[in-house]
Order: sequence, then structure tokens, then C-alpha cells
Amino acid sequence: MRISDVLRVKGDRVITVPPDTRIRELVAVLAQHRIGAVVVSSDGRTVSGIVSERDVVRALSERGAEVLAEPVTSIHTVEVHVVGPDSHVEEMMRLMTDRRIRHVPVVADGVLCGLVSIGDVVKNRIDELETERTALTNYISGGR
Repeated sequence: MRISDVLRVKGDRVITVPPDTRIRELVAVLAQHRIGAVVVSSDGRTVSGIVSERDVVRALSERGAEVLAEPVTSIHTVEVHVVGPDSHVEEMMRLMTDRRIRHVPVVADGVLCGLVSIGDVVKNRIDELETERTALTNYISGGR
């Protein structure tokens, strides 16, 4: 299965914030959309970085509540690992496991076209297993 198949089910909407967004505002965006990460982008089409709940928690632990007034660029990850829509889900699962990341932007021709989370991957895998189970059950029982 390809990343484009996951996006077809999940949708391609990506929440982004501009680089000058304050961390306090970022926290509100994460809460409002009930998400764990956002892409940092000056134009909503390119990936300048990514910032997650984990980044916020680490910064709060290290620097205290004053960090909330800083821009997201003070805590975001600049070296973002991305995949293309034609990449295989297994490839992305390996990337997530090896790099210990939970969100991967999907980029086609330099343009942001989706974001896949570890939750999306797990849901996809469960759906695949349920389909296989149903097919095997029907085969064994002689069903249709």
C-alpha cells in the first residue's frame, strides 16, 4: 500500500503555522485541532520544519514557562524527514521506527500535500488485517 492510499482515506488537510508563531499560540492550535504536531511553513506549501507536543514539553522542562513567548523556530525540528505520495507505507513505518518520529509530512514536487501520523499507520494496518481475516474466513468457510 502507498502513502497516497492512506491520504485518500484520511484526507490531505495539513495544519501549518508560520515560523513567527509563538509557542503559546502553537499550543492553542494543537489543542483546537486535537493533533500532536504541525508543519512550520511560511506559505502553507513548503516545509520549513515540524514541531510537536514533545518539543513543547521538552522546552518547558528545560527552560520553564517563559518559552511560551518564544517563536516555534526556537524548538522546531529543521531536518524534517518526508515521504512522497508514491512511497510504500512499510517504508514510512521503517522511517518512523528508525528515527523515533510520529509524524511525517508528505511532499510531492516540493509541495506539502499531506501529513501521516503513527496513528494513521496503525489504523491502516488494522484495516488491512481485518480485510485479510474476512477474506480468509470466507475462503475457509466457503462463503462468498
